Amino acid sequence: MLAELRGLNEECGVFGIFGHENASQITYYGLQSLQHRGQEGAGVVMSDGEHLRGHKGEGLVTEIFNQDIVNGLTGSSAIGHVRYKTAGGGGYENVQPFLFHFQTGSFALAHNGNLINATSLKSELEAQGSIFQTTSDTEVLAHLIRRSGLGSMKDRLKTALSMLKGAYAFLVMTEKEMHVALDPQGMRPLSIGKLGDAYVVASETCAFDIVGAEFVRDVQPGELITINEDGLQSEQFAVATNSAICTMEYVYFSRPDSDIHNINIHSARKRLGKMLAKEVNIEADVVTGVPDSSISAAIGFAEATGIPYEMGLIKNRYVGRTFIQPSQSLREQGVKMKLSPVRGVVEGKRVIMVDDSIVRGTTSRRIVTMLKDAGAKEVHVCISSPPIKHPCFYGIDTSKSEELIAAHYSTEELRELIGADSLTYLSPEGTIEAIGHEQKDGECGQCMACFTGNYPTEIYPDTEHPITKC
Repeated sequence: MLAELRGLNEECGVFGIFGHENASQITYYGLQSLQHRGQEGAGVVMSDGEHLRGHKGEGLVTEIFNQDIVNGLTGSSAIGHVRYKTAGGGGYENVQPFLFHFQTGSFALAHNGNLINATSLKSELEAQGSIFQTTSDTEVLAHLIRRSGLGSMKDRLKTALSMLKGAYAFLVMTEKEMHVALDPQGMRPLSIGKLGDAYVVASETCAFDIVGAEFVRDVQPGELITINEDGLQSEQFAVATNSAICTMEYVYFSRPDSDIHNINIHSARKRLGKMLAKEVNIEADVVTGVPDSSISAAIGFAEATGIPYEMGLIKNRYVGRTFIQPSQSLREQGVKMKLSPVRGVVEGKRVIMVDDSIVRGTTSRRIVTMLKDAGAKEVHVCISSPPIKHPCFYGIDTSKSEELIAAHYSTEELRELIGADSLTYLSPEGTIEAIGHEQKDGECGQCMACFTGNYPTEIYPDTEHPITKC
């Protein structure tokens, strides 16, 4: 099994701006700041107040857009998207934003998340005559909008959103306005900022820092925001229930300089490392973290234990991410090219290797082997999150339990498989406490489904593993 497994894959990122003369350039830099959320494709749709036009492609933002293309995208409003496929296949047709033209106007659509009832909705729509052009669940919303009857775009959007289940952060742009919607559980991060008189929307607040925008607030669960020449208007399209932001945003996905619900990601990861140190008792000489997402937790672990933190692993920043390699042998070679052990730091030492998660196991085994080949006397693997034993249906590429090594092996069996001298996970209770969400009515404010199997929504037969709502 171990040879067939691969690493954890990101979600997607959305960015939007309304009412700025340099909207295309700002969106370009905004998407670059969100590049870590998806490297398979990117796109931008612009509005000049009368028409929508866009450009998209497969690859990185810098590969798809050059100065001439950016300058040619004229208009004062834009939405953009970076993609990693979580629902539907790859390919150009699935790159967002999607742009739809009708006799009565146009609209563009960008989505972060995953709709758990997309398959059943798509079947119903096709039976009514809809013809889908992509395999993405995102296109379902476009068809629902067009079939929701007369009325304003906002009214049709509210009707369409009421039919969706799952995790979603949507940006919908027409010629003259932009709509922003977040699912009733608030599972995906989404924030509002201001840049002068312009409004900016982004999956992570790090994008605001890059473009010079000021953070205003987070979009609330079940909230629909409309931005037009009259400013920003907000209303609830659904009752917010059981707020459950994805815990993996704090553990792994988001950039350290982002804030989600007023919690800084770097600070949260340091607390995760400190909490992990409280729960384990290991004698060692050095602590090191797996670059980049585990560095903060490793620093916290070292501070709590007094064991020196050292750069025992160096990342080659000019090597692409390992999960895009086409075969297992190339993926494993990619790990070796991407990470290098520092022999002078680990040789003859008892090393604590802090990592944020183990999903499929291949990367952990390779890193442990590299550290021992570099002379480490012992390698103790400490994970700053609980074991991932349950599939995610909300936008992370772990929708099958067969892909999750912790679902099939005990901690001791997994320790043997990766070749570590010890393997320790952070407890679910420690994870919740360390991240620091305000707990209300017995709810922790986080989705812990991949760790505990308690899902914040019902899971539909669309999924391969029907699970009862927690």
